[in-house]
Amino acid sequence: MPVILRKSRKHLCQLPQLFHVEQFQGPRHRQRTTRSEPELLLLCFSVSLLPCCAACILGPMKTLLRTLLYLALIGWFGGEIFFPVVAAVTFGRLQADTHIAGAIVGELLRILHGIGLISGLVALALLALAPAWAIYKPRAVLVPMTLLVLMLAFTAYSQYVIIPSMERDRIAAGGAIDVRNPADPNVADFNKLHNRSEHVELAILLLGLATVVLIAHSESTPI
Repeated sequence: MPVILRKSRKHLCQLPQLFHVEQFQGPRHRQRTTRSEPELLLLCFSVSLLPCCAACILGPMKTLLRTLLYLALIGWFGGEIFFPVVAAVTFGRLQADTHIAGAIVGELLRILHGIGLISGLVALALLALAPAWAIYKPRAVLVPMTLLVLMLAFTAYSQYVIIPSMERDRIAAGGAIDVRNPADPNVADFNKLHNRSEHVELAILLLGLATVVLIAHSESTPI
C-alpha cells in the first residue's frame, strides 16, 4: 500500500481518540472542547481528502509507469522478432555479395543490441519501482526481473564478446569470409561464433516471450 494511503488510514484511526480526549476530560475543559470543535472538523475534512488526493496522484503515475514498461518491452522484443526477417531478406537480395550482406546485418545487430540494453535497463528499473506504486506485487516481479537480467547478460555477451571476435576473424581472413573455404581456421572460428550468436539471440527471444507472459499474468493478479 502506498505511503500516502497508509498515513491517511493511520490518521482516520486516531480521530476517535481525539474526540474522546476532548469530550470526556470533564467540566473544567468544557470551554476548551467548544473552542477545538472547528479544529477537529477541519482535521476531519483534511484527512478525508487524503485518499482522494492519493488516488489522483497514483492513477496517472501507474498509467505512466505501465506505458513506459510496455514501450521498453515492445521496442526490444519486437526488434528481436523482426531481426531474423531482415537478415533473411538481406542475404536473399545480396546473394552475389555476402560480405556486404554480412556487414549490413552485423551493423543492424549492433543497433538492436544497443536498443535492447537501454530498453532492458529501463524495464528493470520500472519493475523495481512497480511494487512501491502498488502496480504489481513484489513477488510477481521477481521472476520477470530475473529474466530481464539474463536477457541483458546475453545481449552484452553477444555485443561485446561474440561480435568483436567475429570481426577479428574477418580481418584475419583477409577482410571477407569465404564460406567455400571451411578449412581456413579463421573461417571455421567465424562459423562457430556465428552459430553461437544465433543461439544467443534465440535465447533472448524466448526469455523475452516468457517475460511478457509473466508480466501479463501479473496484471491479472490482484494487489
